[in-house]
Amino acid sequence: MSAQVELTNPVDLSVGGMRGHVFRRSIHVGMAIVPWAYFSHGEAVADAASLSLPQLVAALMLALLCAEAIRLRLGITIFGQRDYEATQLSALMWGSISLGFVFLLVPDEAYAWPLVLSLALGDPLMGEMRRKGWNDRKVMMAATGFLIIIWLLCSWQFGTPMWMAFVLAPIAMISEWPRLTYIDDNATMLLIPLAFILMFEPFAQIM
Repeated sequence: MSAQVELTNPVDLSVGGMRGHVFRRSIHVGMAIVPWAYFSHGEAVADAASLSLPQLVAALMLALLCAEAIRLRLGITIFGQRDYEATQLSALMWGSISLGFVFLLVPDEAYAWPLVLSLALGDPLMGEMRRKGWNDRKVMMAATGFLIIIWLLCSWQFGTPMWMAFVLAPIAMISEWPRLTYIDDNATMLLIPLAFILMFEPFAQIM
């Protein structure tokens, strides 16, 4: 089992220093467009590749795993990654594979949008608040409020059950909190709320 690790300043550990840190945050926020790409263009891309949409998602996940295995074999880090990622699965890999599971298991806008936006926007927000010296209580309260707003907007735009905002937003916030040695919070912040959605779906009957 992964042990808890000490919270560190991500700028100090980033390849490229502050510029690398900003680049990594930008990639994180950029994940917000993934649901749009999936729901707007996924079928067309899958058809062009003679695959079903789930097959396309799974193929991309397998390709990313192969690329990550090569990176680990070479022991390299790229611009924006943390130094310790030279010897373990990267945050980018954890986030990408977890995104894949979201689209494989709950391929519906009502679920995919709030899950992905919680990670893409909520995780960097919490990280920057900590970096600025906010205490844990303030981070928890601000992040939970921000995530509730995301889920309520998704309820209005995509039909996400409104009650989920008040259940899954706090769960998403808490899921970011563990500091595990080998499992990045990019995974826990998606996969833990996803597990709850899979339990709630028989009652919500969205899909």
